[in-house]
Amino acid sequence: MFTRRQTRVIHLGNVAIGGNHPVSVQSMTNTDTRDISATIDQIQKLHDAGCQIVRVAVPDKEAADALGPIVKAVELPIIADIHFNYRLAIEAINQGVDGLRLNPGNIGGALRVRQVMERASAAGTPIRIGVNAGSLQKEHLKQYGGVTAQAMVDSAIEHIRLLEQERFHDIKISLKASNIPLMVEAYQLLSKQVDYPFHIGVTEAGLPGRGAVKSAVGIGVLLSQGLGDTVRVSLTGDPVEEVKVALDILQALGLAKHGAELISCPTCGRCQLDLLAVAREVEERIKNIKKPITVAVMGCAVNGPGEARQADVGIAGGKDGGLIFRHGKVVKRVRQEDLVSQLVKEIDKIISEEDNNESQQTIDADAAGKPI
Repeated sequence: MFTRRQTRVIHLGNVAIGGNHPVSVQSMTNTDTRDISATIDQIQKLHDAGCQIVRVAVPDKEAADALGPIVKAVELPIIADIHFNYRLAIEAINQGVDGLRLNPGNIGGALRVRQVMERASAAGTPIRIGVNAGSLQKEHLKQYGGVTAQAMVDSAIEHIRLLEQERFHDIKISLKASNIPLMVEAYQLLSKQVDYPFHIGVTEAGLPGRGAVKSAVGIGVLLSQGLGDTVRVSLTGDPVEEVKVALDILQALGLAKHGAELISCPTCGRCQLDLLAVAREVEERIKNIKKPITVAVMGCAVNGPGEARQADVGIAGGKDGGLIFRHGKVVKRVRQEDLVSQLVKEIDKIISEEDNNESQQTIDADAAGKPI
């Protein structure tokens, strides 16, 4: 397990951010926030996919007024994305959002920053300072001759100081760029100067596929260094895909367990079944499982169980049949055409056993708390 950078702890609704708390997955709606019904519907889909925090765009007063009904209708913490207009920030807080994303330097001077901070402090509303490589201030670009990691850090520090001058410390910071080395260096530099939690992600990563790879590399590098308290995968398209990729990244790094994880071998000359078809069928059959379980699909009975020893359950196929194994130990031999159905039965059995154990633990705990 990676050693996490120790930070201050902030709270977005019921989600604790920073310290030793788990890394949280965030996404952003792409609906028109003024369309309350559509926005609520998308937030629910994000919630069902495993998202823990949602950001919504607030471009005008009508969108700000829509925040109240949205906040009341959903379970997830809502962050209002504000640019340039301090009145929208105050109204978003009044509407009950759980956090703001803004840059205090672009909302109109010290007096307006103070007004927003006073309202945020009174409501207990955290603020994310979002520095983006594509929108750095001209003075920083001029000083460093363009976009550099130090320019991004200087911009962040400038915004942080504006909040700290108002004795506001309920802060989270992001330093996003589409260039991975630039982004990584910026977070590394800032981590040595402040103890605020980080929101990390590769901005404008692109379409699903290449964008997922790019995000996994950038986010994975930072998380492996202990940097990052919330993550967002920024993909063009349905934000539900962002959540799926983010959860896959966390699961691959051992930082989260969410639903079933499929591992499968790349095949070789020993493989004597259509492993791709089998793996796809297994993936389809386990996609709605919510409990964390690792399922292996291996194409060789020689090395399969041993290579997938860390899996909870799996199959190792051969020409005339295959093996069903649990934690590397063979439990049964079945015909090739029965491999998937028997694997699913074994998965159901494992989940049922876990449910029974959890129920018994609850009964035992209740009994222990009751007087005899």
